[in-house]
Amino acid sequence: MMRATTAMTLNHPDGQSFRFDAGALCLELLVTGGPGPVAARFEVLDRAEGLLEWVRQCRLAPGLDPTVTPAELARVRETRDALWRLAQARAYGQPFAPEDIGSVNEAAAHPPLVARLTADGERAWAPGATAAALLSTVARDAIELLTGADADRIRECGSATCSLLFVDTSRPGRRRWCSMERCGNRHKVRAHRARTHQG
Repeated sequence: MMRATTAMTLNHPDGQSFRFDAGALCLELLVTGGPGPVAARFEVLDRAEGLLEWVRQCRLAPGLDPTVTPAELARVRETRDALWRLAQARAYGQPFAPEDIGSVNEAAAHPPLVARLTADGERAWAPGATAAALLSTVARDAIELLTGADADRIRECGSATCSLLFVDTSRPGRRRWCSMERCGNRHKVRAHRARTHQG
């Protein structure tokens, strides 16, 4: 159950807002922070509201309001960090770490979110959604991505100061930037300045 529009609006600490399409639900979770000093600057899963805000922004259909226990939140962080490492490994053709595989498989083993049809023909979420069910849905999406036809299209942004991961859904498969509004535009500006300076 995905939204028609899949780009998220990200707010960088430098004040710039930009649109980012990760191409997959599991990669959208990575914008909440992660392992390493670059991703850790964006950590929002240190509180339940951070996860709930992500739920409102991600590609899942609106109306989802899961309960989040402290233990579940810690599990989401742990699995998100494993997803970072797995997606980066796939992007660079490296082997997966067994503990990261185990973390994703364990999360996927739980029952996922359940969608339902309303009387007016709309989609809604079944009551009683939990963070564990949300995480299961994300983990199952990751398994599909990492084993599917788009696995070889997982990319890391080409900027040296950005580590966002995305699925390159462009027809020629040449997407380099997390967003042309941010990293792509900054590259163009630097390249223009370099040409101007040389001239």
